[in-house]
Amino acid sequence: MTERLKLKAFDAEDLAVVSAAMQDALVAVKDIGWFRDENRVALVASRFRWEAPQGAGGEWSRTHTALVFDDVRGIKQRNVPTGTPEQLLDLLSLRLEEQDKAQAVIIDFAGSRAVRLDVGKLVCRLEDLGEPWPTWCRPDHPGDPEAWN
Repeated sequence: MTERLKLKAFDAEDLAVVSAAMQDALVAVKDIGWFRDENRVALVASRFRWEAPQGAGGEWSRTHTALVFDDVRGIKQRNVPTGTPEQLLDLLSLRLEEQDKAQAVIIDFAGSRAVRLDVGKLVCRLEDLGEPWPTWCRPDHPGDPEAWN
């Protein structure tokens, strides 16, 4: 059995660690849910396992991951194609914005898409679900030293 990642975030520094783990996760639009009565937003993603070494056969790995935010007071989206629920979004980063004692988590996706969570306080949990599977596609980022190999 492979070790599963399990993280919590309560401040911007913690969220940066969660963001690094979630970079390049693929999220279907339909897999982002706001549970208004529970003040919770949850999403399920196919997370690229940056922390895992490359396999003997040259493969990398992905795993299903749950990302949950509590104490959510409101949610907004920008350019998220809600009319196409099967469309995959490529998660770029998670960041905390603080202004006038208010906090918001911004989930940035490729293509200038984003989800904004207005939160009373930051309470975030990441937990891998199930076993990872192999992938031969490693996300490539311009300027990444390994991208030139």
